[in-house]
Amino acid sequence: MDIEQTYADRSPLSTLDPRTRLLGVVAFSVMVAILETPGALLCSLGLSLAFVVLSRIPFRVLVTRLFVFNLFIALLWLLVPWSIPGEKALAIGPAVVSREGVAYMAALTLRSNAIMLALVAFTASTGITAMTRAMTALRVPDKITYLFFLTYRYIGDIYSEYTRLVNAMRMRCFRPASNLHTYRSYAYLVGMLLVNSFERAQRVRSAMLCRGFNGRFPRVGEVRLSRLDILCLGMLCLVLTGIIYADG
Repeated sequence: MDIEQTYADRSPLSTLDPRTRLLGVVAFSVMVAILETPGALLCSLGLSLAFVVLSRIPFRVLVTRLFVFNLFIALLWLLVPWSIPGEKALAIGPAVVSREGVAYMAALTLRSNAIMLALVAFTASTGITAMTRAMTALRVPDKITYLFFLTYRYIGDIYSEYTRLVNAMRMRCFRPASNLHTYRSYAYLVGMLLVNSFERAQRVRSAMLCRGFNGRFPRVGEVRLSRLDILCLGMLCLVLTGIIYADG
């Protein structure tokens, strides 16, 4: 499982400083989170689609990530519209779907997909090392930065360990079913995964200490924002301001 899959080598967004990209995606996400009208949300969705086009992420990868994300949104569509009181839009027996519930879920779907597309474009054009350097340069607390980096870095290793344990269970003719043996086996699997992850974390910590880690990652020089970065940030601010104005 390759958790760090970027396309920065062929993305126009890669010409921008990682700090510019990080500031842009944070500002965009905050702006989308406070929008209310459908027109403004559609504009933000179009802007996030433009980010995806500029990131040049393969269509198959994009669809896969959006599909997994929207499975949860689909579950909310099955639950939320029935639970919000308001004007009746559809009635099935005693259950009533309100217009307010449908409007709320439509806005939530547009809002969440706009933010998700922007995040996909950002992660597709920025490697984990560049992300952490940008966070450090923007004075994000060190503990948060390192926690983010190590979590991101070792998700793939934890998944590989999980795959190894599952394959070992299958080689011993394990077949999942709805019985006590299956539940006990999965409990052992989770327990072994936690123990192995803890032991690996201890080995990683010891290796970092042996290499002189003192709580801070060294910086390889400071890079100033270019005129292109400042211009792109200014243009993004103008566009976001226009969308907020249209929302009002």
